[in-house]
Amino acid sequence: MQQDGFTPLHFTSDDGLALYGRDYGSGNSGRRPIVCLAGLSRNSRDFHQLATWLADQGRRVITLDYRGRGLSARDPNPANYNIGREAQDVVAALRTLGISRAIFIGTSRGGLILHILPAFVPDMIAACILNDVGPVIEVAGLRVIREYLSARLEPKDFTEAARALKATHGVDFPALGDNDWNDMADAIFRETGGRIVSDYDPALVEPLKTMDMDQHLPDLWPQYEALASIPVMIVRGENSKLFSADVAGEMVARHGPQIELIMARGQGHAPILHIPDVLGPVSNFIASH
Repeated sequence: MQQDGFTPLHFTSDDGLALYGRDYGSGNSGRRPIVCLAGLSRNSRDFHQLATWLADQGRRVITLDYRGRGLSARDPNPANYNIGREAQDVVAALRTLGISRAIFIGTSRGGLILHILPAFVPDMIAACILNDVGPVIEVAGLRVIREYLSARLEPKDFTEAARALKATHGVDFPALGDNDWNDMADAIFRETGGRIVSDYDPALVEPLKTMDMDQHLPDLWPQYEALASIPVMIVRGENSKLFSADVAGEMVARHGPQIELIMARGQGHAPILHIPDVLGPVSNFIASH
């Protein structure tokens, strides 16, 4: 049954976990479908505005809740909250839908998943958009993520949730208006048992709490090379602390002619893609593939 422009997607991982996603424009055919992969603690709702717009343009769009996020089941083994396991879950979702090749949009952790997805299904990615992420993660940005995820806000209502998000992230996102903060609150929080809570398993944050951020973090340059034959767009938030301009430039230099880099002005980590100045280039990239 269709809900608010999408059809709920229920599927099972290959290790038996009940997982969830959204299928926008499921009746659209003849053009490549688009698969949207969210950040570490985020979920399919992050892409609702973008997916609705793309579906109206005749595209089929799949958005996913990773295990432990949104309406997907929590994993009894928190060690399974890793990008390898989550990449396998993406494959399971698309096989359930009979999709063998798609255009992918990966925000933050979703982009890390795209770095390793070719190891599981070499031909599944027709083109991809890496949203404020690359083979090198900046420690300063990771510390910011650890700090705000560890706080586990519990606002009294969604209005307070939007205000709290703006107070925390507003300095990096001057491009956003009140409606954008309200949309973000709706995507991040869920009402359950009379409480407004962050919509992810708290166990996700534990590895960040114990990570030694004084040590060099491993990079994914070898995995990035697997995308060399694939058209790529990079979106970098102007105020991002997680994804540096130097890394973005090196990605362009290594990739060759099939790559495009755009700046999301007035946004930090990670940019909202349905903001007009970003949506135009993103939609043009998708239309060309």
